[in-house]
Amino acid sequence: MHPLPRLGQKRPVFDARSGSNSFGDLPEWDLTDLYPSPDAPEVERDMAWVEAETTQFEATYKGKLAGLDAAAMLACVESYEAIDVTAGRLMSYAGLRYYQNTMDSDRAKFMADAQDRITNATTALVFFSLEFNRLDDAFLARLMADNAALARYKPVFDRMRAMRPHQLSDELETYLHDASVVGSSAWNKLFDETMAGLMFTVVGEEEELNLEATLNLLTDADRSKREAAARALAKVFDRNIKLFARVHNTLAKEKEIDDRWRKMPSAQHARHLSNHVEPEVVEALRNAVVAAYPKLSHRYYRLKAKWLGLERLQVWDRNAPLNLEPPKTVGWAEATDTVLSAYAAFDPEMAKIAKPFFTDGWIDAGVKPGKAPGAFAHPTVTTVHPYVMLNYLGKPRDVMTLAHELGHGVHQVLAAGQGELLSSTPLTLAETASVFGEMLTFRRLLDTAKTNAEKKTLLAGKVEDMINTVVRQIAFYDFECKLHAARRDGELTPDDINALWMSVQAQSLGDAFDFMDGYETFWAYIPHFVHSPFYVYAYAFGDGLVNALYAAYADGLPDFVPKYFDMLKAGGSKHHKELLAPFGLDASDPKFWDKGLSMIAGFIDELEAMED
Repeated sequence: MHPLPRLGQKRPVFDARSGSNSFGDLPEWDLTDLYPSPDAPEVERDMAWVEAETTQFEATYKGKLAGLDAAAMLACVESYEAIDVTAGRLMSYAGLRYYQNTMDSDRAKFMADAQDRITNATTALVFFSLEFNRLDDAFLARLMADNAALARYKPVFDRMRAMRPHQLSDELETYLHDASVVGSSAWNKLFDETMAGLMFTVVGEEEELNLEATLNLLTDADRSKREAAARALAKVFDRNIKLFARVHNTLAKEKEIDDRWRKMPSAQHARHLSNHVEPEVVEALRNAVVAAYPKLSHRYYRLKAKWLGLERLQVWDRNAPLNLEPPKTVGWAEATDTVLSAYAAFDPEMAKIAKPFFTDGWIDAGVKPGKAPGAFAHPTVTTVHPYVMLNYLGKPRDVMTLAHELGHGVHQVLAAGQGELLSSTPLTLAETASVFGEMLTFRRLLDTAKTNAEKKTLLAGKVEDMINTVVRQIAFYDFECKLHAARRDGELTPDDINALWMSVQAQSLGDAFDFMDGYETFWAYIPHFVHSPFYVYAYAFGDGLVNALYAAYADGLPDFVPKYFDMLKAGGSKHHKELLAPFGLDASDPKFWDKGLSMIAGFIDELEAMED
């Protein structure tokens, strides 16, 4: 069962971008579906209920699980699930309000206080998974055979029991639960608040910019602006590098201690367990991508250098617009129509599910001071609905980000029918619907392209996004693997971490690039390394999976649409093998990943052919 509280999974997509908002009527969140206001009586009512219910749960079930019959075990699991829903609702509300303005001290205090109370309350639940994991396999099998409603939770039990070899004593698990507030959670908060407060003096800009706005300049058509932004980023990161190195050293060491006590065979193993994916599958993905660097990123960036009229690319050219056609600003209304019509062309039901996001305050799109960077879809709880956050700037790529996050949202709506404990999709599959939504939108734009230049721009943009999703994220994964391995041998200086970063950058980006002094610190702003170690491979997994799925769809696989909806509705109730079997796909087959990578290589082939 997922640990309580479940604070929202932020899913920044690619590089965060920011600026002004003159793109029409941008929607804001209406959080009243969660709670009317932070001081509403319902907040205190639910908080008091969680506190009372967790105490009652412990008194009723602690030390007694082995004596329960099937009906009583079902009542126990359903009671746990009900607590999960209410605690998740409270934390979703606190988290989403905070993400709207991370610089607002009242919002920060509300979230911190809520987190403290929920953490304290849910300490009483720590015994449950520990005691449950000590139950005899035959006893549990007998209970599930006696009760179909209980047997429905088997995937949850399987995931819990995968942790059996790594479980500590009840007392120690309780201590770690309580201490998390001043451990990783505190370091995460320090990182977030530091990042939100950084300001950058960019040559040529009238005033200081925040991180979002400065990163946004890396995609500016004016090369001197891109360079000025890159140098400003390097300067500020360097000034704060000791703090960022301290955050990474501490979190990596904390993880090493946790892994050692839990007898995890590797630093990555806990992530693989939570993703419900075998280490060898991830290894096959990683090896396939690294082997493909030359035919993907290396080849594409040589092509890009040619388009930009440059002998060598600098790091500030990586996300440069290609200017193959005049820069285009996409208003919010057009973005909405583009994505919804692409979804509807696949199946009208998908557009119908997506519609309330736009009409009912489920999207927060505008760029505002203090707002969390990037983009994410937050599932909240299955009794409410997801919320999507964007920082919309009217760029064609922002339309893709909307399609991506909306895909998550649709997935979360469909999976909600499984109930709280079974709806949560493993991260490797969590990217499926989002990337598929992107692909549908891209194909629609490609089909309606009126000129060769427009088609070339779209293809190149898609290749860049795929490289950012597959190549860049696997390079990130390799960096993390190296960082955690090195930290096991002792404290890492900023220079040590910088060197690890540069080793993977040069390998993944290829021979078209020169790397400016200062680029070695750019690991510092990537939030995934701090918030969710080794999460990043899920993006590459999702992209590879979707490319293989889309190929099956394009090839006219019978009944693809209902099979696809069934896969999304399954949430976390099935393993990836079961989910992919109806499509004739198997992620454990090394050749599986080559299919997805071949699609990217095929797009680059098309671009090269346009050069003739």
